[in-house]
Amino acid sequence: MSNAHATKTRETATKPKRKLTRAEKKEIAALIRKAKGDGKPHTAQQTIPYLQMYPDGICKVTEKKYSKSIAFEDISYQLAGNDDKNAIFEGWCDFLNYFDATVSVQFSFINQGTQHSDAEKAITIPAQDDAFNSIRTEYADMLKNQLAKGNNGLVKQKYITVSIEAESYTAAKTRLARIETDILNNFKVLGVSAKPMSGYERLKALHGVFHPEGEPFQFSFDWLVPSGLSTKDYIAPSSFTFGEGRYFRIGKKIGAVSFLQILAPELNDRILSEILDLEMGVIVNLHIQSIDQTEAIKTIKRKITNLDKMKIEEQKKAVRSGYDMDIIPSDLATYGDDAKNLLQDLQSRNERMFLLTFLVVNIADTRRKLENDIFAAAGVAQKYNCALTRLDYQQEQGLMSSLPLGENHISIQRRLTTSSTAIFIPFITQELFQSGEALYYGLNALSNNMILCDRKQLKNPNGLILGTPGSGKSFAAKREMTNAFLITNDDIIICDPEAEYFSLVERLHGQVIRLSPTGKGIDGTPQYVNPMDINLNYSEDDNPLALKSDFILSLCELIIGGKEGLQPVEKTIIDRAVRNMYRPFLADPDPAKMPILGDLYDELLRQPEPEAAHIASALELYVSGSLNVFNHRTNVQLDNRLVCFDIKQLGKQLKKLGMLIVQDQVWNRVTVNRAEKKTTRYYMDEFHLLLKEEQTAAYSVEIWKRFRKWGGIPSGITQNVKDLLSSYEVENIFENSDFILMLNQAAGDREILARQLNISPQQMKYVTHTEAGEGLIFYGNVVLPFVDHFPKDTELYRVMTTKPEEVGEA
Repeated sequence: MSNAHATKTRETATKPKRKLTRAEKKEIAALIRKAKGDGKPHTAQQTIPYLQMYPDGICKVTEKKYSKSIAFEDISYQLAGNDDKNAIFEGWCDFLNYFDATVSVQFSFINQGTQHSDAEKAITIPAQDDAFNSIRTEYADMLKNQLAKGNNGLVKQKYITVSIEAESYTAAKTRLARIETDILNNFKVLGVSAKPMSGYERLKALHGVFHPEGEPFQFSFDWLVPSGLSTKDYIAPSSFTFGEGRYFRIGKKIGAVSFLQILAPELNDRILSEILDLEMGVIVNLHIQSIDQTEAIKTIKRKITNLDKMKIEEQKKAVRSGYDMDIIPSDLATYGDDAKNLLQDLQSRNERMFLLTFLVVNIADTRRKLENDIFAAAGVAQKYNCALTRLDYQQEQGLMSSLPLGENHISIQRRLTTSSTAIFIPFITQELFQSGEALYYGLNALSNNMILCDRKQLKNPNGLILGTPGSGKSFAAKREMTNAFLITNDDIIICDPEAEYFSLVERLHGQVIRLSPTGKGIDGTPQYVNPMDINLNYSEDDNPLALKSDFILSLCELIIGGKEGLQPVEKTIIDRAVRNMYRPFLADPDPAKMPILGDLYDELLRQPEPEAAHIASALELYVSGSLNVFNHRTNVQLDNRLVCFDIKQLGKQLKKLGMLIVQDQVWNRVTVNRAEKKTTRYYMDEFHLLLKEEQTAAYSVEIWKRFRKWGGIPSGITQNVKDLLSSYEVENIFENSDFILMLNQAAGDREILARQLNISPQQMKYVTHTEAGEGLIFYGNVVLPFVDHFPKDTELYRVMTTKPEEVGEA
């Protein structure tokens, strides 16, 4: 909370008191009357130009003016294709045309470096009492270096504030609510996320303007806690000083307000974005006031009439002087044509007329830094044939007009049509920088800012990592799982068909389970995984057998094979045998009584139907034959935080079976973790192998549909996009993945992805002939190009890389 400070100091008398003369008393009385009657603010609070802020976000600006603010987020306009840009621009024109002459509109863009410490806090990885602090430190140092390359400490806020005239708060509230709903719907059409601001949020935004980076005060306010202070007392700075004509001061900071003088015959949609992209704190405000359409047309017609009158006068002069009457001043001809074109736009091209005031506020610690910042902003304006001009002796009015309150105190306005006003498009490039358990995914290729996001915050956290061989798919997966291992308590399970994850899992003290036909693990000891494993939480139904029976049916179908798969009679027999087999265990769930594949074989032989014998004969190879590796009870520790199933040595005959069994083990783990409210991350490398067989593909689709409710986050890693879209059922995997990490793509896959994900040519260039670790990240509705070049001189890089020459060096 800041205290009230007068902008002028008063000296106390130090001499002994004496009796005042009558003349002195009159002089003092006159000074008091003058001080009381000048009508000027004498405290910082009085300078702030609003009367009352209500908890619901409505602000009483003047006696009859009320305003409401909406915060909105960015969309990647600059990365969109030409067709998409045109669609966004046309939508933005329609957005502006919504506002009539009774509504004043203010767009506020506030870039402040107040949150650099918060950015550093978001990437901090605290040490823990385990064996991984050395790599935590290494990873944290890498994140700090990446943070320094961008502007993540520069917080960018975007607001739209609408103000209306109303007789009372009640009348204003009704109409502002209707306008607010329409604005939110218009933003939704554009694909822009937006939300109304409460009174607290508006006060916090004002506090941020008045307390730039380096100010010690933190905003704190509660309407329910009586304090005897006004809302202004909580947001006001220590002082304002407006004595200088070209500068103002807020506390210890110095600032200046300028306005954009539009000189260019044609405006460019990059001018606003480039000012906002400057690596400095800046506040940009656009005050837009619609002119009544009928009045605007009448005004233009009057101008045309006046120009025609002037043209006739010039023609008369020409006749009197004896030269050609068609020769008239060029300016007169130009203005006449422009006026007629403008009239045509207003009458037939869905254009309206607006009054625009474009203000830029720079605030710095020193006058030299301030002048450098203003020079940089002026350079952008000059680049587009405009001028940034200082508001001489109007600094106070300019600063107060730059508050998101909806009141413009500057009378410098430019008349523009809808399309000319819309060229100041407020959408630039989206950023993705979340806090909490957000993971690092590289740097934004457009802004160089760090990308931090948490897949758990998505509606559907399922993910895909796509890319050609050598594009960095496995490395990206390892980086994500390492980050998750270091900052979360999530369990991580990997299905590894190519034995690529051993070094990393070993360094993180995880469990590597090598499944092979011989049943021997890495150290030569037997390692078995029982496909019949089940726990009482296996299904969300009361009876866990329903889902387990479905898995065993898929297992038998994979074993028996054939084009038609299992017949209905065979499915019935297997389902009956499964129920009979598990009945003793479910009655007394002792791990020693857990059924194995041989128990299913024996139960099938007890069934009277001849089809049962046929199924048992197909299982015999896997029960008592040479491929009986899955006919044992599980003897490996599956409760490690990090478990990797290495199935490289299973061979062609067993690999598909092994992948299906691994999926079932993951399902077991997910159900156990759900009861403990713990997240399970599951990574499937060479995901296309799972999708080639109907049974493993169907089970994968089930994982994509069910895992979210059970706290599971599956990730498929593949180079073959065509396999993802091989059938309508498998296409569900693509449609149910809100997270996609797309690296370099082959030409055929690029065409498929462009259609499936509506990727523009501008976006597609980030996955065309790119280096390893470069591509596009899809996070919900956010699409960003990223660059992730992990430092090679680190221990983590050596255990994560899959390049043969670097693996050899490690």
